[in-house]
Amino acid sequence: MSVELPLWRAIAVFRLLTLAYAALRYLAVHREYAHPLGGWLFMAVLAAWTLATARSFLSAERCAWPLLASDLGMAVTGIMLTRFLDDPARIALPQEVTLPTIWAAGPVLGFAAKGGWRTAALAAAVVGTADIAERGAVTTDNVHNIVLLLVAGCAIGWVVDLARASETALACALQLEAATRERERLARDIHDGVLQVLAMVQRRGAELGGEAAELGRRAGEQEAALRALVGGVPQQGGPAGPRGAAPAPDPAAPQDLRALLGRYAGVRVTVSAPGTPVLLPGRTAAELAAAVGAALDNVRVHAGEGARAWILVEEEPDEVVVGVRDDGPGFPPGRLGDAEREGRLGVAQSIRGRLRDLGGSADVVSVPGQGAEVEMRVPRPRGAGKDGTA
Repeated sequence: MSVELPLWRAIAVFRLLTLAYAALRYLAVHREYAHPLGGWLFMAVLAAWTLATARSFLSAERCAWPLLASDLGMAVTGIMLTRFLDDPARIALPQEVTLPTIWAAGPVLGFAAKGGWRTAALAAAVVGTADIAERGAVTTDNVHNIVLLLVAGCAIGWVVDLARASETALACALQLEAATRERERLARDIHDGVLQVLAMVQRRGAELGGEAAELGRRAGEQEAALRALVGGVPQQGGPAGPRGAAPAPDPAAPQDLRALLGRYAGVRVTVSAPGTPVLLPGRTAAELAAAVGAALDNVRVHAGEGARAWILVEEEPDEVVVGVRDDGPGFPPGRLGDAEREGRLGVAQSIRGRLRDLGGSADVVSVPGQGAEVEMRVPRPRGAGKDGTA
């Protein structure tokens, strides 16, 4: 796990440093031991074991429980050997320490990183029991050492438990976010195609009457049911235009945004763009053009078939700005929030949702009686020039 890797590396370094400390300290006092050769043999075995297992302590996957148990056994063996190799008079001294000294804390830290605070407490208890047995009595010094081992091991184990729980929660949140984004993408595609066709059938059926009226009524019911499915709330069907989603070009190839927006030009729609190509990555250009199409659908539905609209494309050094303005009646503040709560996804997902997925933004401004304006901004890829490539 990524959060635990630095901790395992720190434990691996700790074992090497404490090995050096134990060897240097024994070098300083080995002449005072009753059996100094036995102490050197243990130091050689300890060094060989520490170096041989150093790579295994770099991650939880490499450091299995049998290895940790053997490491703990090595620490207990060194502690107990001190009782037989050192001078009995020295063992009773308050400042006297065991052969492995603080190297014995390494297995406790390993248990903490592997299994959490409970296994760390168990390992600390084993090392503490060995300290008491080596000294032959409960003293202030070994109680002090045991408390330090318990505190250090349990604290690190508690942090590891929290890190694991946090990573699990983060993974769940990322999965939920990915599912939500996919749901919004599907909802946009449905809104741009199926919902608008159903709305057109409902409207035309009501105008024609007869059997067409019944067909229109059924189309309206299906539109309402589909809106409830993609929006998550029940609602009534409403009129909309039959504009489809933008074509899906090669996402890796730059596309000229002017060509994609030019298909919207007509008697009542004016497109103003720079004289040179406005190149964006294929997916970005297609999604931005689809968002413009959704804005024009809203103009036709809410401002009427006779409303005029203007599309203005502007290039800035680090982004492309597209504005869609109309001369319709506009709408009061708060209308967009009400529409979103009712399940109307035209602005919330087909426009703002698309721009959000592209790393951009969409701002909608309207004043009753003065029309509405949608300003869409998409960033250029880092390092990209006006040819659309990085």
